[in-house]
Amino acid sequence: MFNQEEFNNFIIENNVIGFKEEDITLKFGRITRWYANCRGLTSFAGIADKTANFVIDFIKEKNLEFDYVYGVPAGATKLGILINYKIAARDNNKDFKLVIGREKPKEHGEAKDRFFIGPLKEGDKVVVVEDVTTTGGSLIKGVTSLIEAGVNVVASIGLVNRMEKRDDGLTVEEAIRNKFGIQHYSMSNAFDLLPMEFKKNPPSEDTRIHVQNYFSMYSIRGI
Repeated sequence: MFNQEEFNNFIIENNVIGFKEEDITLKFGRITRWYANCRGLTSFAGIADKTANFVIDFIKEKNLEFDYVYGVPAGATKLGILINYKIAARDNNKDFKLVIGREKPKEHGEAKDRFFIGPLKEGDKVVVVEDVTTTGGSLIKGVTSLIEAGVNVVASIGLVNRMEKRDDGLTVEEAIRNKFGIQHYSMSNAFDLLPMEFKKNPPSEDTRIHVQNYFSMYSIRGI
């Protein structure tokens, strides 16, 4: 079974989140002093294996029925492949599919070829996994491509949720549910993780205030 406390500690121990004493500009323009970066969770075999096990346990706990897992490019591509390998090995299923997304879609062809590499076909039941959930832009793009290719997206899962509101005022969970009618799950979230990181590596008072102000502006609630 999925162990929430163990996963939260795993995130902290592997320095997935942290604080900076200077401003960071996120790719969609928001300026922050705290980060969430999951690259280290798939950079080395041992840690990647543990990460995949956590995701598999989480999926099992949610009783999701699916044909394979799809990792949102590029942050979760390796993780998605590893999860599928591990499930195939566990079930001794040599025909378990390995499908990855193209970071840059081809200009022509059917959706299954423009956006993906692998034996994707219409009607596949897929769980979508992403690394960090912020405003859901990459996740929505990935789900949209899958649906255009005729795939049945069962649910989406994020390893770490920054718990931020989008520019339209919606949470990512609300946006995903409204647009696609599917559930988005978060394996961990900023409200639980940041206090743990504060205790482990206390930032300066200036950064602490900056982070609190950031949450007041962009989060679904203060911290």
